[in-house]
Amino acid sequence: MLRRRSPRLCDDQGVTSAALDDEVSARAHHLPAAGLVVAVTAVVTVLSLTLDDVGRLVAVGVLQLALVAAWVVATGIRGFVGSLGLGVTAAAGADVAMLLPDRPELDALLAVLGLGFLAAVVHQMTRPAPRLYLVASLAGVVLLLCSVCALAVLLVVGRIDDGPRAVVTAVLAVGAALLVGHLVDLALPRPQIAVGVPRGLVGLVLAVLAAVGVALLRREGSTVLSAVSAATYGAALGAVAALMALGASYVVAERGSVSWALPVVQAVLPLAAAAPVAYALALHGTG
Repeated sequence: MLRRRSPRLCDDQGVTSAALDDEVSARAHHLPAAGLVVAVTAVVTVLSLTLDDVGRLVAVGVLQLALVAAWVVATGIRGFVGSLGLGVTAAAGADVAMLLPDRPELDALLAVLGLGFLAAVVHQMTRPAPRLYLVASLAGVVLLLCSVCALAVLLVVGRIDDGPRAVVTAVLAVGAALLVGHLVDLALPRPQIAVGVPRGLVGLVLAVLAAVGVALLRREGSTVLSAVSAATYGAALGAVAALMALGASYVVAERGSVSWALPVVQAVLPLAAAAPVAYALALHGTG
């Protein structure tokens, strides 16, 4: 008896037929992700506050490994083992590039991404024939490499002036944005942004406002300038996190089935996208 294989993003399935028939319920779409967001936010915050640089390294490393495993499983990238190896290697290389120099610069990540891209191309080209979905798999691996390198940027944020506080504020702001977005969209995904994706504009706006609120609560000083700086920091991080969370919801909708990997992608990918933004703002004293 033939067993039905679970759908994968690299499989050519129509959005209007099988994908909609296997639509994930709103509760399965939002609640596991919301719970994992709370856990990730709490763990990263506690580790950063109690163990400083070591805690941030442990937190970032765990998030990178979790994202590598979850992304490869969730998207069904062809060349499973090689994709895992590329993701783990890129994560390690990015962390080393951010930790070894006395004054780390993001330029070092370009070397990691460049070598990673070449390795990904070679990996996909050397797959056994007929090498189905080569372009889609290559795109998935490249996005994974960018994501794990982006998470490594949190290590640099912690090393600049007032960096440890900026990291915690960023994590809390992103966590608040994601949590509010999921809960609001669970109750009221209106006006719906896309058919088959339980996400609404109200949730998107409230997610950004939640991040602004967290940043304002954690600001130093009571002047108008400090309030504007904090609000800018929160709004930028909240907007990036909310938009990336929307993108992750597209992944869940395309998957069309429940998987342990999907909440991990929903919780970690937005934080990865927000990390370089946090660095750019914190480097110029915003936040």
